[in-house]
Amino acid sequence: MNNSAKIDPYGFREYDARWLYEKDIDDNGIDSLGKGLGSQIIKNTNKNNPRVIVGHDYRSYSEHIKKKLIKGLISTGCLVEDIGLSLSPMVYFAQFNLNSDAIAMVTASHNENGWTGVKMGIKKGLTHAPEEMKELKEITLNQNFIKGEGNVKIIDGFKEIYKNDIINKNRINKKIKAVVACGNGTAGIFAPEILKGIGCEVIELDCELDWTFPKYNPNPEDLEMLHAISKAVKENNADIGFGFDGDGDRVGVIDNMGNEIFSDKIGLLIARSLSKDHKNSKFIVDVKSTGLYAQDPILKENNCKTTYWKTGHSHIKRKVNLDNALAGFEKSGHFFFNDPLGYGYDDGINSAIQVCRLLDKTDKQISDILGELPITYQSPTMGPFCKDSEKYQVVEDMIKEINKNKENKIEIDGQEIENILTVNGVRFSFKDGSWGLIRASSNKPSLVVVTESPTSDERKKKIFDFIDGLLQQTGKVGDYDQKI
Repeated sequence: MNNSAKIDPYGFREYDARWLYEKDIDDNGIDSLGKGLGSQIIKNTNKNNPRVIVGHDYRSYSEHIKKKLIKGLISTGCLVEDIGLSLSPMVYFAQFNLNSDAIAMVTASHNENGWTGVKMGIKKGLTHAPEEMKELKEITLNQNFIKGEGNVKIIDGFKEIYKNDIINKNRINKKIKAVVACGNGTAGIFAPEILKGIGCEVIELDCELDWTFPKYNPNPEDLEMLHAISKAVKENNADIGFGFDGDGDRVGVIDNMGNEIFSDKIGLLIARSLSKDHKNSKFIVDVKSTGLYAQDPILKENNCKTTYWKTGHSHIKRKVNLDNALAGFEKSGHFFFNDPLGYGYDDGINSAIQVCRLLDKTDKQISDILGELPITYQSPTMGPFCKDSEKYQVVEDMIKEINKNKENKIEIDGQEIENILTVNGVRFSFKDGSWGLIRASSNKPSLVVVTESPTSDERKKKIFDFIDGLLQQTGKVGDYDQKI
């Protein structure tokens, strides 16, 4: 490492990079990251002067960090095209529209202020997954940098190109009244205008850009944000409420009654609607998602198959791409629409538009459509603290413990474990369709715990108590961010 560069190795996560600035990474560290990324892009594209699109979110320090990253990229020979203040999906779109070799978006998404990070990708529509992150980490920390001469070019007005592309493909006939909440994050200068453009009547909530996030973090899984949207939907008698995260690649949805709808249920409604026009399609969902996809009668009737896969926008994106699936849905609110509905990457605004299109096709309210799904009792996504250096081992220990419970036919709320899926952490399920999940968070020092039961709220809680009991025995788990 450049002797004066500070860069914590744990910042290289499974599918993006995140650090506390300047505690875990400093300016020289970001410069080194740029050199590492530039070297990786050159190595993987076999081009001495690859074109790299770069953008940044609206945090007070993001533009400064972007400049340091660009400095590193240029030193390797990259030709940087800077599209300025962006959403992550705008940067992804730019790779297609401007036909570049790679992208880098400076964002820490919904993480608290103080965090910074980079989402990056080389192949169009995909972002770095664990293999690419491992390669980037090795190049950067070992300083295996390529030297070259690059430059930077400012691309003006790209925001309008991105907005117009989405609007022109998605106009609707029905006047849908939508609350659009952005938590003062970057989506505030995009989402309201685009949704108005397709034909919605928009009620804006916290859409002014304010990098201090005065109300709450822009995170559609945050209950505080969801409650604020719910209140606005009821007060304005709106048809739907949308909440966007800090870099605009995720959406949370509130129905017309003000009820929070977990994104996996919204995904199922969209999948059902799409399956009628796209029979024999494949859908990909992450392991945190509702068990309803597996047994859904409408998906079965239209011969559509759902695969449960690893949580994480990069993992689902790749699986959608690899399996040529029509769409992918993540419980965190990342949705992926493949050709002909999108370019395969996650775009929170396009996801909200797909919900509007669903409403445009019917006379029913979203609460009525949701009412057609079987009731399940779902926990929120809960994150107990666990050190980055210990979290993966804790999950390995949990897999062993849960396998032991299955072998010994131990009952949880009167049910034996029937299936165990270990594609990403451990998801164990019961005969009645109830299930629990423990996995390591990919971007924070914490675990991820989710439970669901189609039988009762009580059973959902009993499964959580079982998981929590196992975790407490390890002595390596701290406080939860939220708990049932």
